[in-house]
Amino acid sequence: MQILHDIGGYFLMLSQVFKRFTRWNVMKNLIIREVDSLIVGSIGIVSFISFFVGGVVAIQTALNLNNPLLPKNLIGFATRQSVILEFAPTFISVIMAGKVGSFITSSLGTMRVTEQIDALQVMGINTYNYLIFPKIVAMLFYPFVITISMFLGILGGYIASIYGGFCSSSDFIEGIQLEFIPFHVRYAFVKTGFFAFILATVPSYHGYFLKGGALEVGKASTTSFVWTSVLIIVTNYIITQLLLA
Repeated sequence: MQILHDIGGYFLMLSQVFKRFTRWNVMKNLIIREVDSLIVGSIGIVSFISFFVGGVVAIQTALNLNNPLLPKNLIGFATRQSVILEFAPTFISVIMAGKVGSFITSSLGTMRVTEQIDALQVMGINTYNYLIFPKIVAMLFYPFVITISMFLGILGGYIASIYGGFCSSSDFIEGIQLEFIPFHVRYAFVKTGFFAFILATVPSYHGYFLKGGALEVGKASTTSFVWTSVLIIVTNYIITQLLLA
């Protein structure tokens, strides 16, 4: 019953987000602030993780190519496929569920606990639109973060392969170009769009409807991370079945 209640509350929240829009001169500043917090503030950690995980993927691939008949360009091929298809859009989104999702939940939860949301409602402001809509718009820039992740993941694989002595530069680049399918990139960005919406709305729901005191803010952040991660994984499975199966 609690799950049904949460689903109903979630869709109720979404229906209210797109009603009674806040004035643009106010909304513009809110969006810029959210872009800085959610997108720009995440580039550093995403870049760091992407670079080194890309290197790990390349090294593990190289170590498993025991057969001398297998071409070395498979290292670049496997790195490209792993980074573009799954690592960048999905794995990074799960990480962002912890960073961005927890930030959204804790910030809205704190506003709820300190009765700031109630004060905005008394002033006649549609708090759903005022607080949640800027986060949804900010996450429209999320594909930019995933693009950086893809680039740095492949770059990390390239550097690890070359300096680790696993293959030559020409072999790795040849592997990156080997049987490249542009649709795979579109597939990754389709997933990214759905993940961005989940990252903006699910944590917002858990923060906005938080009940209790300061202790519940931490619990809500944990619950938000769990449900956001679960929805990302399930959505990933569904989209993969629809687009690649």
